[in-house]
Amino acid sequence: MADTEMREARRGGYESSRPDVQALVPPLARRILDLGCASGVLGAALKARQGAEVVGIELSPSYAADAERVLDRVLQGDLAAALADPPADLGRFDCVVAADVLEHLVDPWTALRHATRLLDPGGTVVVSLPNVQYALVPLTLVRRGRWPREPVGLFDATHLRWFTLLDARELLEGAGLEVVHVDPRLWFGGWQLRVARALLRTPLAPYLAAQYVLAGRLPA
Repeated sequence: MADTEMREARRGGYESSRPDVQALVPPLARRILDLGCASGVLGAALKARQGAEVVGIELSPSYAADAERVLDRVLQGDLAAALADPPADLGRFDCVVAADVLEHLVDPWTALRHATRLLDPGGTVVVSLPNVQYALVPLTLVRRGRWPREPVGLFDATHLRWFTLLDARELLEGAGLEVVHVDPRLWFGGWQLRVARALLRTPLAPYLAAQYVLAGRLPA
């Protein structure tokens, strides 16, 4: 899929200010690294909210060009390569954000370890990941008889890795982070949302969240 076609297909899902992710970014963070920053909508919102300097890394040339207009700096290129060998002048950060990006990488475990090396002691990493245990996943497989491949969302065709909550915790802990917050994202409305929230206190909880947003802290 061409870069412009990909952007059009994903506009609603990947160009968002993500209030759920913003909520876990420390309000006193002054330097933030946004991994897979897309057009910079999330980073721009963080700049406006707390006056932070935001640096983005983005693979797509068209996304990166847009992000350069609203962020302080954008590295255009492969995320894993940029983290493995960052520019000497990149500096360190109070917070690293990885919103809907790690599942697209061949080796998100190494990428996150490399990102954590750019954190100051006591810094925070905020990640959002799809939950493969979400009840809709097996139900969709039973109904369709094949793995769905969509341009965006839970079944994004470019997802390479899948995570349960336990996997997500291990991902952060393997990068030397202490998991300090877990926010299960519920894709329900009305009375269904009220029921789902109540069921989060039961053994059914792992099957209710379509996505998790987690915060991990690097020991000071």
